[in-house]
Amino acid sequence: MPHYIGRFAPSPSGELHFGSLVAALGSYLQARANQGIWRVRIEDIDPPREVPGAAETILRQLEHYGLYWDGDVLWQSQRHDAYRERLAWLHEQSLSYYCTCTRARIQSVGGVYDGHCRTLHHGPENAAVRLLQRKPVMRFHDRLLGEIHADERLAREDFIIHRRDGLFAYNLAVVVDDHFQGITEIVRGADLIEPTVRQISLYQQFGWQPPAYIHLPLALNSEGNKLSKQNHAPALPQGDPRPVLIDALRFLNQNVTREWHDLSVDALLKMAVDNWSLLQVPKIQHSQTRLAEL
Repeated sequence: MPHYIGRFAPSPSGELHFGSLVAALGSYLQARANQGIWRVRIEDIDPPREVPGAAETILRQLEHYGLYWDGDVLWQSQRHDAYRERLAWLHEQSLSYYCTCTRARIQSVGGVYDGHCRTLHHGPENAAVRLLQRKPVMRFHDRLLGEIHADERLAREDFIIHRRDGLFAYNLAVVVDDHFQGITEIVRGADLIEPTVRQISLYQQFGWQPPAYIHLPLALNSEGNKLSKQNHAPALPQGDPRPVLIDALRFLNQNVTREWHDLSVDALLKMAVDNWSLLQVPKIQHSQTRLAEL
């Protein structure tokens, strides 16, 4: 087995909130409990969605909560050459094509792309690039949730890997960077289950070994919606990080004793690593009494 390498990869579309902390803490604990490396990557490839200064704030928040990463932060905005190289390779292998279909047209055929442009030989003008899906992945194993079955139509879809506006698509960038960083296991929120089969299919197209996957439960607000930047979830508190860390550990159903409240942040996280149990993590999304107050 290769040495364990995990990662946390936030997008700078806002500050970290409690749900972000759950994902970061879960990936951190899984890496440290496996005596592994924990990387941080800033996924800043979508400038229209980015908030100025958010990336730097996120890094300060991680440090404030004692989640120190290994090595340098990887910035996707500095990785464009790597993405272009992979796009060129797919083109040379006849594994991609240009598509000029609008969202309205795709919605008119049921919301899943039907391969309309696959044989039309469009040029790059005002076109997106789609993967020619030859290795659809219908299921994958999640180390927490077990066997996950994909929506067959979405799994077979020729999905976008380079956008019409010239930006690199998330599914391409995340696969190229996880492979580049040698990530052996991805621990992230359950809201990212759906694109996992697309990412595994890209690994297979490139001839790369995909990592293992763990999708953690999502924190929900009082209305039953997941905490997210889009839903205006409040940023993590700037005060004493220990009560919030303990809340996150309890959210992940870890055994936290009263004595942990008196530990330093470093000692608290060490205890959390020593006592980390993936088997105890809940398999469903849930809320927590304090979430409405955060």
